[in-house]
Amino acid sequence: MTPTPRELGYHMPAEWEPHAATWLSWPHKEESWPGKFAPITGIFAEMIRHLSACEEVHINVNDKAMAESAKALLVRRGVSLKNVWFHQVPTNDAWCRDYGPAFLIRELGDKRELAAVDWVFNAWGGKYPPYDQDDRVPTRIAEALDIPCFSPEIVMEGGAFEVNGRGSLLTTESSLLNGNRNPHLNRGEIETYLRHYLGITQILWLGDGIAGDDTDGHVDDLARFVAPSTVVTVVEEDPGDENYQPLRENLRRLESMRDEAGNPLEIVTLPMPPAAHYQGQRLPCSYANFYIANDVVLVPTYHPGTDSVALEALQRLFPDRRVLGIDCNDLVWGLGAFHCVTQQQPLIANR
Repeated sequence: MTPTPRELGYHMPAEWEPHAATWLSWPHKEESWPGKFAPITGIFAEMIRHLSACEEVHINVNDKAMAESAKALLVRRGVSLKNVWFHQVPTNDAWCRDYGPAFLIRELGDKRELAAVDWVFNAWGGKYPPYDQDDRVPTRIAEALDIPCFSPEIVMEGGAFEVNGRGSLLTTESSLLNGNRNPHLNRGEIETYLRHYLGITQILWLGDGIAGDDTDGHVDDLARFVAPSTVVTVVEEDPGDENYQPLRENLRRLESMRDEAGNPLEIVTLPMPPAAHYQGQRLPCSYANFYIANDVVLVPTYHPGTDSVALEALQRLFPDRRVLGIDCNDLVWGLGAFHCVTQQQPLIANR
């Protein structure tokens, strides 16, 4: 049988480890932000401006015309293109975290080698067809980078799991065990895939996700590793809010968990912003959907009263990075924020 990534010495590093690049897909599907698409490319430009100052930014575009349009907008917004690269990798939508490759590394002496995992993508249980182009993105990126690409042939999204780079993985029952993903697999079989394709030694299971999340409860809206044994998690203080009980249950679970070495996790809580609705729909606003880049942490912001608390808490956790809040009240109408549209490529230069 073909050796798995774990058998070949690969593992997925933590997001805070050094990046070579961040991958994005240029937004073009107006139906993802009905009535609010106009400001979305500007939010992407602001994000790219900060990311490109500390690492390469690679952007998937459908064709040359889209690339030229994106370049022109970036230049108008004051973004230097020195660190920005465009790839003709067609997409159906912009949620690169979920359909993009999971990048792996392995150590060979004083060298590192890069590889990718190409999970099957079915648009969160077939919710938003078509998704055929998105499903092909990992293979196309691996070809562009000329790196090995492993295909487990099971459905998985990048926002559904969170790793500490040392062997532990956080995920949720509501997403990974949902019958619209891999109904032929049980919990143990899914864990086996995670272990062998991400180099994981233990899986830590949370319960349900937040209200308004159309992914069935991705962990990147709930709890994130910020250090090997430290997790930030969102909590709702209003007992009348529908997020109160699920988030309390997730906090209870985290408090009983241990890392791969058997040490208790250090838990840091972040507030939830006040409930937000648009056109009668609850939006999945969460400060946990931040993205960690080399020199900056991009944090979605929603409400002044809770923004400052979340930003201050994250700045204490990332003293060597600038923690930057960017208004995401428009972006989240697409039901995601910064972590959902980014995918980190680890640095493999000789150390």
